[in-house]
Amino acid sequence: MYIGQNHRGKGIGRNLLKSLIELSEENEFWTLQSGIIRENISSIKLHEKCGFREIGRREKVAKMKDGEWHDVVFMERRSTVIGID
Repeated sequence: MYIGQNHRGKGIGRNLLKSLIELSEENEFWTLQSGIIRENISSIKLHEKCGFREIGRREKVAKMKDGEWHDVVFMERRSTVIGID
């Protein structure tokens, strides 16, 4: 998910992520996973606030247009209502 610079800080990302979580649980998905470029601290914090936790990292996975390689943080959220029995 990408939120444009001029739309950040308005709760759009949080609302989209919460909607995704709700839809996933309505459709009986018990886990969601995200891969986030390590430098994107805002996205990592947003995911943590929505119940995600870091499950690992991979080095030099994403190569940007400027030719620079970036590490990716893998995050996971497990449902508190699906797959708990």
